Amino acid sequence: MAKKSKKQQEALKSFDRTKAYGVEEALKLVKENATAKFDETIEVAFRLGVDPKKADQQLRGATVLPHGTGKTQTVLVFAKGDKAKEAEAAGADFVGDEELINKINQGWLGFDVIVATPDMMAEVGKLGRVLGPKGLMPNPKTGTVTFEVEKAINDIKAGKVEYRVDKQSNVHVPIGKASFELNKLEENLRAIADVIIKAKPQSAKGIYLRNISVTSTMGPGVKVDTSAF
Repeated sequence: MAKKSKKQQEALKSFDRTKAYGVEEALKLVKENATAKFDETIEVAFRLGVDPKKADQQLRGATVLPHGTGKTQTVLVFAKGDKAKEAEAAGADFVGDEELINKINQGWLGFDVIVATPDMMAEVGKLGRVLGPKGLMPNPKTGTVTFEVEKAINDIKAGKVEYRVDKQSNVHVPIGKASFELNKLEENLRAIADVIIKAKPQSAKGIYLRNISVTSTMGPGVKVDTSAF
């Protein structure tokens, strides 16, 4: 295990790692311990009582956070004709079809999110090997396979986040930056928690919200009291 730096050791002394804190207090501790020279990303991790091996318990979706994430997403749109023009007018960073597909096949990944119109998916599907492992493949569940190109771009630019349960039944979502005001981080956290709770699969048994923690890029994780939601 890597040796913890002096800063990390000091941060761990500032709170009780075994205790679950109220939402505001937990976020305050995370903000105080985000002491890196850059504006650290604040992330929430949910440990859920689901079995990801079961098809009906694979949570996946997207939502727009009230205050965004503090990061401007670079959007690539696969579309043709009028839909390509709509994407350009809506502020997409890259718009195209076969030419962009070839470029990605050659290793280019200069974007954060891909939106594709449904008629482009047969071609885009060929990029599954490249995009799949990186979680960049467009998906109807996250609103990135759609003919509503303008809305998709606006949502992403406004701070849309995707959530997806991993093999360990965890969901990780960015909720802002360390520079955000406390109330904005709390509103973002409550917004995504609300979405996750509403997405509970009917077949999930037992306790659903097993554990919630918040952390910054370089800081330690702080447990959040699940009864606060």
